[in-house]
Amino acid sequence: MTVPRPLAFLHVYARSVALRRWAAEGWLLLQGTAAATAAWLIATHVLGHSQPFFAPVAALIALNAALGERGRNAVRLLQGVIVGIAAGELTLLLLGGGTVSLALATFAAMAVAHAMRGTRIVIAQAAVGAILTIAVGDHGAGLDRLIDALVGAGVALVFSQVLFSPEPVALVRRAETAALTDLARALEATAAALERDDETSAEDAMNTLRDLRDRLAELARTREAGPRAARRSALWRSQVGPVVRESEYAGHLDLLHASCLMLTRIAIQTSPEGRRRLARPVRELARALAGLAADPGDRATRQAAVDGALDAVRPLAGAGAPSEFELAAALAALRAVAVDVMVFAGVDPEEARAAVKAGTGQFDVPTPPPATRRPFGPRRARPR
Repeated sequence: MTVPRPLAFLHVYARSVALRRWAAEGWLLLQGTAAATAAWLIATHVLGHSQPFFAPVAALIALNAALGERGRNAVRLLQGVIVGIAAGELTLLLLGGGTVSLALATFAAMAVAHAMRGTRIVIAQAAVGAILTIAVGDHGAGLDRLIDALVGAGVALVFSQVLFSPEPVALVRRAETAALTDLARALEATAAALERDDETSAEDAMNTLRDLRDRLAELARTREAGPRAARRSALWRSQVGPVVRESEYAGHLDLLHASCLMLTRIAIQTSPEGRRRLARPVRELARALAGLAADPGDRATRQAAVDGALDAVRPLAGAGAPSEFELAAALAALRAVAVDVMVFAGVDPEEARAAVKAGTGQFDVPTPPPATRRPFGPRRARPR
């Protein structure tokens, strides 16, 4: 049996996701290594510091954050290191080294960072700065350590904001693709469960939808980080408007997840006749989501998803409410999924609900915000 193109994309995506994850993580590890090495070389050979351990440590830890958060992470790290070095130096001046001094300096650094309403990384780096200062015990080298921390944070900012600054709209779109792919896979498994009365497929669908909460949490963080990264990056400042718009679209995926979860939970509890009635429209919605996941930034793809979602529920228009409570609830959830797909693609919510209720309507989906490519960067491969 030939697998429809959108659903075939799901299988290809599932097989390649692990490899791409490792490739992406490996690339970030290389960036962190390069930044730490550069900070060490600058502090050693340019500034002439003999033990510039704060420089590579600061660079590496600053870049150890999600894309879009690394610049902010560098600033927070620097705040903590400054507090920690100051606490350590003051303790060495007053009490000298030793275990008691280390404990007092660590506590004081964390207390000050907490009083400054510092985040966890600020408090942790304040403690680390104080510990390293006391452990080395070289009183009077505080200025060199502070300069080393500035070098490390500066290198991290160059890497995160200039050399390898993530494109904000593409950052949100990658998170959208991951969430949409899982939603499509869950509905595909739901359709299989309905068609074959397969408990394994039903369980797979429910597990996928439960696990999707983590992806949606990541998407929420990305939605916050994208506009912030655009505002603070000289390279992507022109994309503030587009990334805000795309973040608004992405916000509808929470509702789409909720409606898909409701549909799956109720549909697998319907009678055999109800399952047969639900299987085809659920399969069509899975195809619409799979096609949308393949390229959520393409207007034609979004238009096809809107048309596919409306086609899936068109036969339900005008039909009377079934006597079976579970089937009636499942059909309502089915319509909710169709509406949420259309709203994510850019259709006005009221118009989407009216169209799904009437089973008819024509929509001119707005053009999605463009993802700007670097002038000399690689082109993004389009799914085939």
